Amino acid sequence: MNSAIRRTWFSLSLLVLPILGSCAENRTSEVQIGIVADVIDGDTVDLTIAGHSQRVRLIGIDTPETKHPEKPVQCFGPEATRFTASLLAKGTEVRIERDAEARDSYDRLLVYLFRTSDNLFVNLQIVQQGFARVLTIEPNTTYMGEFVTAARDARVNNRGLWNECQG
Repeated sequence: MNSAIRRTWFSLSLLVLPILGSCAENRTSEVQIGIVADVIDGDTVDLTIAGHSQRVRLIGIDTPETKHPEKPVQCFGPEATRFTASLLAKGTEVRIERDAEARDSYDRLLVYLFRTSDNLFVNLQIVQQGFARVLTIEPNTTYMGEFVTAARDARVNNRGLWNECQG
């Protein structure tokens, strides 16, 4: 490789490597375990993580509202909350996976949850069964493709809110 090409590669690496590093440092590679303390609504859960209480928001999904201070209870909201509670009974141990952005504007920890007993991907199961729509907020898009496919299947097969709610 001649010196001009080497200098170009070196210059590009100085630009690209810091960007890659900043993206990677926001994701947690360590496995975190939590215990379900309470299900707040279909996409919000209180967990105990390392002895501390944390309100978490399930990434990539949006269930109908049941407790929003400025919105009425939405169609299929209570059903979505009950479904999430059926997946995550109090005391259930979950593996926590995070994405690029750690918290939302309400200071909730943004997470993907997996039940440790059977490795059920909770966020995906809620969408597959028709209790949530897909909500993609960049940069947290790791499982976006799976969520879109699951939502399309739920809609085509009239599962959950896709059968009960218009619009």
